[in-house]
Amino acid sequence: MPLGQRPGDKSDARYCGVEVLDFPAGEDLPAVLNHSLASAFDFILVPLVDPNYRPAPGSVLPVSASDLILGPAQWSNHVVGKISEWIDLDSEDERLRLDSELTLKQEIAWASHVSLQACVLPAPRRSFCGNYARVVNQILQGLTNMHLWLRLPLEKSEPMDDDLDKIKNNSHTSEIVDSWELWNSFRLLCDHSSQLCVALDILSTLPSINSLARWFGEPVRAAILQTEAFLTNAKGYPCLSKRHQSLLTGFFKHSVQVIISGRSNHNVFPVSEGVLSGDESYAEG
Repeated sequence: MPLGQRPGDKSDARYCGVEVLDFPAGEDLPAVLNHSLASAFDFILVPLVDPNYRPAPGSVLPVSASDLILGPAQWSNHVVGKISEWIDLDSEDERLRLDSELTLKQEIAWASHVSLQACVLPAPRRSFCGNYARVVNQILQGLTNMHLWLRLPLEKSEPMDDDLDKIKNNSHTSEIVDSWELWNSFRLLCDHSSQLCVALDILSTLPSINSLARWFGEPVRAAILQTEAFLTNAKGYPCLSKRHQSLLTGFFKHSVQVIISGRSNHNVFPVSEGVLSGDESYAEG
């Protein structure tokens, strides 16, 4: 799925979306989308299903809106689906595992029905995620035009010097969290599917340069920039650290889309209406 271009625009345009944190039920979805486009965002990352939903006999999937409430081009070009974050396919609780698998498959089926280009999968809840990867791999076998973006925090917790001796003597004393290793294990279990990509959460702190460099060789499709990563400059406006700026510049060079996520920490005036036309295509797989 190549990045869509504005009509007549032959430049190497870059696109930015926004994560919708609250569930936009029913007729609220078009208003949320229009407001986001008017605020100069190109697409929205939005929950597909009410986060309070749990499968039950005879229950109907409480989707965010009817498939007719947006036009086909709006669904495809301006909406990226967010799969329910509560799912845990590797839980010790068998009921939760089964409910999670059913819900995941239902939500992906709905996203495919409305022709979304991509859906964001929640981050694995533990380092061992074999069942999660198994179910995702099974889903990938039946997808044609849609991509799945596995959400992962951009982090690698590296031990301090004082902890090195403890770790050498007791491997359980401190666990190093490496999101790249988690991604590598997950994609191996999914047979390196070309439809499985990464959405990285960019936090206020970044790992080492070497840790960051590994991601430029991976199929990163979105950098989800948390509002907590923004600083405030001398004039009171939001800005990013030099390291964050360098990272995003590198991602833009690799056609990675940026998604802003989190509550606003600054007073930013909205862009005037009509900045964007309604028929542009912005989501890339």
